[in-house]
Amino acid sequence: MGRMHRCSRIAPSPTGPLHLGNACTFLVNWALARNLGWRLVLRIEDLDRDRAAAAGDTGTAEILAWLGIDCDGEPVVQSERIESFAAAMGHLAREGLVYESPHSRSEVREAQEALGAPHASDAPRPFPASLRPAPGDAWRFARRDVNHRMRIDAGDERIDDEAAGPHAFRPAEVTGDFLVWTKSGIPSYQLAVTVDDIAQGVTDVVRGNDLLPSAALQSRLHRALGAEPPRWWHLPLVLDADGTRMAKRAGACSLASLREAGVDPDRVRGLVASWARGDARPEPVGPDGFRARIDPNILRSWHARASVSPPRLEERSLAWLHDS
Repeated sequence: MGRMHRCSRIAPSPTGPLHLGNACTFLVNWALARNLGWRLVLRIEDLDRDRAAAAGDTGTAEILAWLGIDCDGEPVVQSERIESFAAAMGHLAREGLVYESPHSRSEVREAQEALGAPHASDAPRPFPASLRPAPGDAWRFARRDVNHRMRIDAGDERIDDEAAGPHAFRPAEVTGDFLVWTKSGIPSYQLAVTVDDIAQGVTDVVRGNDLLPSAALQSRLHRALGAEPPRWWHLPLVLDADGTRMAKRAGACSLASLREAGVDPDRVRGLVASWARGDARPEPVGPDGFRARIDPNILRSWHARASVSPPRLEERSLAWLHDS
């Protein structure tokens, strides 16, 4: 994948209302793209049909426009690209990298316990290599109604993140062979985003820090599919006042509710800029002013601060947003 024309993507999933944490990532991504001359494409990651249907119309296009975010070209809708994901699975199967994995959760758990895997709920529990099938017909992609896993060999996966700095992961020890296709007949998140990033020519991925470990798996998938991994830009997560991560399912301060309440988007941009820059007090800022406040050095220093004091959405911040 060439680097002459750089490209990033905004990839919301319509599984719940977008919140201020999403706004932070989207706005920084947009500012980087416009400042550095990247294309910026929009992708709707709607493969989780049940949650998307339950959430209803989340008004993604209207929210992006309200924030002043513009994208290039027509949006890509993942649910319309199942055949592209199946073609990628065919490639991985021909390389001998994926296999049918019909194991139940109890079978996986028993195999982990037999290997002495940690019992702590927060400890890594990799998929046991002992459950890989012997060489033969299981190493294929012939059925779409069966889980499939990708073989993960031992070794470090180094991620030289443009914002978060260098990290080394050992995916064989943390996740082991991971799901790339589900028995529901759709790809896993890891495969779908990788295939679409390659297809859309994405060279720079800007997203939340919670997805940094996924960069190790997606880098391996990129290379397995004959593509160069993108540059990674993982941003600090914005936390709720109690220190927990914002979540769509918790309805954490939705952007739609702010917009309906008449909140000025200049204040949303100003609050995000203050988090990124470490400003003591936010101030309203328009799209051009926001762009002027964001650059790669700012993001690196933001990470250093966030390791000690992560950005939080406090009551005074919410009051400031509504103070018109």
